[in-house]
Amino acid sequence: MTDHIDHTDHTDHGRLIVRGEDRPGIVASVSGALTEYGANIVSLDQTSSDPSGGRFFQRSVFHLPGLSARLPELHEVLEQRLGEELGLEFRLVEARKRKRAAIFVSKVDHCLLDLLWRQRRGELPITIPMVVSNHPDLGDEVRAFDIPFFHVPVEKGNKQAAEKEQLNLLKGNVDVLVLARYMQVVSGEFLDELGVPVINIHHSFLPAFVGAGPYQKAKDRGVKLIGATAHYVTEDLDEGPIIEQDVVRVSHRESVRDLQRKGADVERLVLARALAWHAEDRVLRDGNTTVVFGVTP
Repeated sequence: MTDHIDHTDHTDHGRLIVRGEDRPGIVASVSGALTEYGANIVSLDQTSSDPSGGRFFQRSVFHLPGLSARLPELHEVLEQRLGEELGLEFRLVEARKRKRAAIFVSKVDHCLLDLLWRQRRGELPITIPMVVSNHPDLGDEVRAFDIPFFHVPVEKGNKQAAEKEQLNLLKGNVDVLVLARYMQVVSGEFLDELGVPVINIHHSFLPAFVGAGPYQKAKDRGVKLIGATAHYVTEDLDEGPIIEQDVVRVSHRESVRDLQRKGADVERLVLARALAWHAEDRVLRDGNTTVVFGVTP
């Protein structure tokens, strides 16, 4: 089942995200707790890595009149029923509260501008409190969307100072950070101190064509697919849990410039999907993989 609630009408809708060791009775307990409290379940998705001792994951969307005021009490009910009795982890959120997504970018603008445009049109259920860049080039374009732009240069050999300034801007002000073709490696210390998920986008030529000029290298090898990958960032570069991927076909007739254009198109789409799914609490991390609910292949 998938929910079809419009992004603009989340009044009194909540999301309940549940995970833990699979066992009989979890679905009945979740449904029973919500129903007994007066909530109407709108949609429910679930999966298990193994019905015998595997990992259980569930995402429920429900409607409850006066949700904002009743959320603390509902949380207490769920803590007893799910946490104490079943040993499950859960997260309870109001769907109307949009996640605050800051964006890091360098000089390449296609992913950045696509996210800004989609957010302004209401296609992404987020707010964008700021854009931060290690170059000043895109400042005017960002400000045209009435979004604050901060230039934080990264001096060679002194990345720590830049990350400290970035953390001062971000901490307490964002729920997720998006690297929209940000051409700097973020440190493990930065990720730990930031304490919110970080999503990155890159071409899917890795690990075959690393370093500079990947599209030229791909052209030289006669690739037939151009792709992009969006993933959560970990200290291991480009090895975090994957959220979304897509490809387009190409042929020998296309130039390197054509490949780059098609690559940019698929990067935009993949990053927008990944961010939307994260903002809607559809993506559950499980070690180095993910469960993504409500997405039709």
